[in-house]
Amino acid sequence: MSESFTTKQVAEHNTVDNGLYIIIDGDVYGMASFVDEHPGGAKILKRVGGKDASKQFWKYHNESVLKKYAPKLKVGTLKEEAKL
Repeated sequence: MSESFTTKQVAEHNTVDNGLYIIIDGDVYGMASFVDEHPGGAKILKRVGGKDASKQFWKYHNESVLKKYAPKLKVGTLKEEAKL
């Protein structure tokens, strides 16, 4: 069972030392173990750590990339939050 995270919880994981979580289409991924392998460089992942990176992800990747890496990097999903 995957864990559910609030946007605030994801934001707390904004560095490699904290797990470097990013959000892509409502799913949460832990990028700390992948940051040095990322073909686009670590700097790009570090810049979006703790944030929703959906827009940036889809600009440079297709669905096959997500399918390939999701099993090892997905740590949970984003909780639905009330919009006030």
